[in-house]
Amino acid sequence: MVQTAQTRAPRVKGQNRSIAVIQVLGRAIAQVKHDAHAPESDKGNDMPEVIFQGPEGRLEGRYHPQKAKDAPIAIVLHPHPQFGGTMNNRVVYNLHYAFYNMGFTVLRFNFRGVGRSQGEYDQGQGELSDAASALDYLQTMNPNSKHCWVAGFSFGAWIGMQLLMRRPEITGFISVAPPANMYDFSFLAPCPASGLIVNGTADRVAKPQDTRILVDKLHEQKGITITHEEMEGAGHFFEDEETQMNPMIDMVKAYVKRRLTENTR
Repeated sequence: MVQTAQTRAPRVKGQNRSIAVIQVLGRAIAQVKHDAHAPESDKGNDMPEVIFQGPEGRLEGRYHPQKAKDAPIAIVLHPHPQFGGTMNNRVVYNLHYAFYNMGFTVLRFNFRGVGRSQGEYDQGQGELSDAASALDYLQTMNPNSKHCWVAGFSFGAWIGMQLLMRRPEITGFISVAPPANMYDFSFLAPCPASGLIVNGTADRVAKPQDTRILVDKLHEQKGITITHEEMEGAGHFFEDEETQMNPMIDMVKAYVKRRLTENTR
């Protein structure tokens, strides 16, 4: 049964946090071209470009189905729309294929106002509605799926965790570089499902100490298990393919495979 998410997103921390977000992300993106286009292999596989209805018009996505009708499903959420974040971000792209190669049917998409998605940036509230619409679409296409995961990077991690709170059918999450220093994650009270949080120790955007504080708070909750992995020397965008990106993706794959065999929340 498809459920509709309540779309009121928690506010950014403090009145000056929006300015901080702009300054920190602006400096980081000036140093890193983190949103390279997806490789050509993205277009050669059996993965149609899809357009589905969102709250403010059409949303553009990439849908990668499995042959098995009861395959688990996952959506992957991209970083901040106002700072170059798109569904073709390297981290998002690699997460997408990690889930697909583990047997998931996967959807990633552009939030409103990005690429061919209609609408305008809406401070996280509208983007949460977009994510809910994407999950609705994915569930409608895969009514026999028994497992549902959400993965997000940076801003997408914040949106993904909010979606987790509103959709009880989500059984696991992957949160990469959650910006706990910029956004309020106190809505995770309690967090309804176990998941993996990954960050780099050299992250200058989402400060590692704030991620650790978030993880410590989640560890105090009963009934779930939060796994926390830190990538030594990695920055926010896991720039180096061999020493940062690939090991991070391997962490994700190992965690998801273990969870699927345990069949737990």
